[in-house]
Amino acid sequence: MTATLEVESTLTDRYQTTVPETVRRTLQLGKRDKIHYTIRPGGEVVLSRVEPSEKDDPVLGRFLASWPATSPVIRSACRPLMPASCSASSR
Repeated sequence: MTATLEVESTLTDRYQTTVPETVRRTLQLGKRDKIHYTIRPGGEVVLSRVEPSEKDDPVLGRFLASWPATSPVIRSACRPLMPASCSASSR
């Protein structure tokens, strides 16, 4: 019989949490990876790792993330290409 592991994390005031190390290792999550949430009818939520798609371009993402996206023109130009990169570099 397979053992079930249970771990907890706490939500911040901004509804953020740290994914526990056990979960990161199990799902083989790295920085900037995406997580998919499946909400089942009984209230159970299942987390899974989103596999990178062919349209994801890590080189372009790193390039855009390195730009100081303080200009509205830069933000609006790169938003359709890499929304996560634009929002991360504009903070």
